[in-house]
Amino acid sequence: MRGFLPFLEWLPHYSKAWFSKDLVAGLTVGIILVPQGMAYAMIAGLPPVYGLYASLIPVLIYSFLGSSRQLAVGPVAMDSLLVAAGLGTLAISGIENYIATALFLAFFVGTVQLVLGFFRMGFLVNFLSRPVISGFTSGAALIIIFSQLKHLLGTDIERSNQFHRLAINAFEKIQDTNPVDFIIGLTGILIIVTLKKWNRKIPGILIAVILGILAVFLLKLESHGVHLVGNIPKGLPSFQIPDFSLQNIKSLWPMALTLALVGYLEAVSIGKSIQDKNGEETIDNNQELIALGSSNIAGSFFQAFPITASFSRSAINYESGARTNLASIISVIMVVLTLLFLTPLFYYLPNAILASIIMVSVFGLIDVGYAKSLWKYRKDEFFVLLVTFLATLFIGITQGILLGVLFSLLLMVYRTSKPHFAVLGNVKGSDHYRNIYRFEGEIVSRDDLLIVRFDAQLYFGNAAYFKKQLFKYIEAKTTSLKGVILNAEAINYIDSTAAQMLTKVIHEVHDRGIQFYIAGAIGPTRDIIFSSGIINALDKEFLFARTKEAVAYFDDPNSVSVVSSKVAYQNKIRVD
Repeated sequence: MRGFLPFLEWLPHYSKAWFSKDLVAGLTVGIILVPQGMAYAMIAGLPPVYGLYASLIPVLIYSFLGSSRQLAVGPVAMDSLLVAAGLGTLAISGIENYIATALFLAFFVGTVQLVLGFFRMGFLVNFLSRPVISGFTSGAALIIIFSQLKHLLGTDIERSNQFHRLAINAFEKIQDTNPVDFIIGLTGILIIVTLKKWNRKIPGILIAVILGILAVFLLKLESHGVHLVGNIPKGLPSFQIPDFSLQNIKSLWPMALTLALVGYLEAVSIGKSIQDKNGEETIDNNQELIALGSSNIAGSFFQAFPITASFSRSAINYESGARTNLASIISVIMVVLTLLFLTPLFYYLPNAILASIIMVSVFGLIDVGYAKSLWKYRKDEFFVLLVTFLATLFIGITQGILLGVLFSLLLMVYRTSKPHFAVLGNVKGSDHYRNIYRFEGEIVSRDDLLIVRFDAQLYFGNAAYFKKQLFKYIEAKTTSLKGVILNAEAINYIDSTAAQMLTKVIHEVHDRGIQFYIAGAIGPTRDIIFSSGIINALDKEFLFARTKEAVAYFDDPNSVSVVSSKVAYQNKIRVD
C-alpha cells in the first residue's frame, strides 16, 4: 500500500515542527498559483477560471499519490502551450467545443500516463535527451513569450504555434497598440524581475497583481480600453463527464502522447533536482506516471485541462521549507477560498499583468549557457539541440520534439555504427596495454603481433565497420605478422549478424597464416561466443581472461595458467 499510496510513508511520522514550514510553503505557492493558473489557462486558449479549476482536484490527487514531497503540480506554461498548439490545428467551432476538447485531452493524457505507469514504462522518458529538451523548451519559451504580445500590446494578434507567424502577426498589429496596456505590462515585468533579483523571497508576482488591480480600479483605466480578466465564475467546478468520442481519440492521440511524455519528463526532472538538494531519495519514476495520470484523469471530470509539475512553483515550495505534500493541500485550500470568496477582486486584473507573469516565468526556460557548452565540447549534440530548437520555432511544437527525438536517436545509431577502434601496445615496464596513439613513445612496438580493442557491442550496424578497420590494420603490418588479439572487454553483446561476421573474419585471418585470439570477454559475451559457434572457429585454447595472458601464450604456448583458462572457458553453454 505504501508503494501505491506514498503519503502513508510520511503521514504516520508527521512532526508538529513540520506544520509551520508546510503552512508557509503552501500559502506562498497558493498565492502565486492563483494568478499563474489564470495566466496559463489563457496560454491554452481557455477562460482564466479554468486555470483555477486545474489547480484543485489534480493537485489534491497528486498530494496522495505523488512520490515527491516538494513537487508543486498544476497548470504550467509548457503544457498550456502544447494544448493551444495542438487544439489550434483542429477545426473546432465555438469556445464551448474548444473547452470540451481540452477537458477530454486531459483525460486522454492521464490515461496514457496511467497505462505507462502500470506497465512500468517509465524508462521511455530516457529517449528524451537533455539537448532535445533544452532545444524544445527554449523554442517553446520564445513562442510562449511572443504569444503574449497580444495582451502586452492590448491588441488582437492572430494566434499561431509558429514563431515567424507570431512575429509577423505582431508586427502587422503594432500600430494598434494600446499604450496603457503596454505600460501596465512593462511595469509588471520590471516589478517582478527587480524584486526577484533583489530578494527571491518577496512575492513579486503577487505584488504586481495587487498593484495592477489597484491601478485599474483607482485610476479608472477601464475607460482607456485596458483589457481586463473580467467576471470570473464564482464557486467550485461542477462534475462533468468528458466528451468521449472516436473522432476525439483519432485526432488527439499524437498530442496526448506528447503531453503525457513531456509532462512526465518535467515532473521527474524537477523532482530529482529537488531530491538532489534535500538528500531524500523518494522519487519513483513509475509511481510518478501513476500519480500524474490519476491527477489528469480525475481533474478532467472537474473541468481541468492537462497539468504537470511547475519549475517555478516547485522551487518556491522547496525554498519556503515544505517538508511534505501537506503544503500542496494548503495551496488547494487557497484556491478554493479564492473561487468561493475572492473572484470579484480579480475583475480589475489587467490581462497585461498576466502576460508579464507568463513572460518572466518562461524566460528562465531559455538555457543559453547549456547551448554554449555543447558548442564548445559536444558539437554533435549541439546540432541536435539546434535542430529541435529551430523545428519547434518554425515548424511546430509537437513536430519539434518529435524531430529532436529522431535526430537524437540517429546520432546514437551513428555513434554505435562507428565506435572507437583502438590499436593497443604494451606500456613499457608494466602489464598494461593501452592505445598506441595516446601513449606514443611509452609503448613497446611489435611487428609480429596486432592487438586491437573495439569499444562497443558488435551488432549488424557496425559489423562491416569492425571488419574493415581490423583488416586495415592487418594490411598496415608487415608480412611478419603472426597473431591478432581482440581485446573484448568493451564488447557486451554480439548479435547473430556480427557473430557470423566474426566467424568469417577468424577463418580469413587463419587463411593468411595468422593466429586469432580473444581476451577479456565478460561472461555474457563468452556465452555468445560459445552458443553462436564462434568458438568452433577460434578454438577454446585461444580464449583468454586477460590480454597479457594472450600475449604470453602467443610468445610461449606453455605459459598460460590453469586459473586463467578456467575463467576464460567458463560459460553457461558447455561445448566439449
